[in-house]
Amino acid sequence: MKLQSLVLAAATALTMTTAFAVPAGTWSVAAGAHMVDPKSDNGTIANGTIGVDVDSDIQPTISGEYFIANNVGVELLAATPFHHDITLTAGNATIDAKTQHLPPTLSVQYHFDYENMPMNIKPFIGVGVNYTTFFKEKIYSDAYEKLELDDSVGVAGHIGLDIPFAPTEYFRIDARYMDIKTDASVESNGNTVELGEVDISPWVYGVAFVKQF
Repeated sequence: MKLQSLVLAAATALTMTTAFAVPAGTWSVAAGAHMVDPKSDNGTIANGTIGVDVDSDIQPTISGEYFIANNVGVELLAATPFHHDITLTAGNATIDAKTQHLPPTLSVQYHFDYENMPMNIKPFIGVGVNYTTFFKEKIYSDAYEKLELDDSVGVAGHIGLDIPFAPTEYFRIDARYMDIKTDASVESNGNTVELGEVDISPWVYGVAFVKQF
């Protein structure tokens, strides 16, 4: 449903009339903050016996975009590490864990520039690839000494609005969907136990200041 929403928004935008293209060779830098909000059901592991819940976090972000053609840009998103608390539930028992991750995302984006849009708002859409690396995993359990989460590669969708307040300066509101799935394992008495896949797949909501050059 999330990817379908992005596709529907893209199709709606494509029905509008484009004017005043952002010229090829333009650079933009966006600095702001984003919230990684994992899906409400992160699945089960250990053959369905352990439920997983991953909480959300907000961190500063920065992105750079280069326009390879009129209105078409390539964007790289970076951030400071996101921190997530993890709750593992088996019956009435719970185990707490936590991790940090970095989710750099590379996207190809199309920026629309329409006549008669309120406040000269400039919508854009994008699609790309997300690479998420996990580190500093910890698990608080007498049974397990160590938690490991594998890195993830998946598709990412992007949609947003740029609201201009100067010819080359914008306030941005955006949302991304990232397909993030990681294989989890723990160590017990020196042995590695594979638990299964954790489906994080968050929506990522953000605001930023954008400067074009």
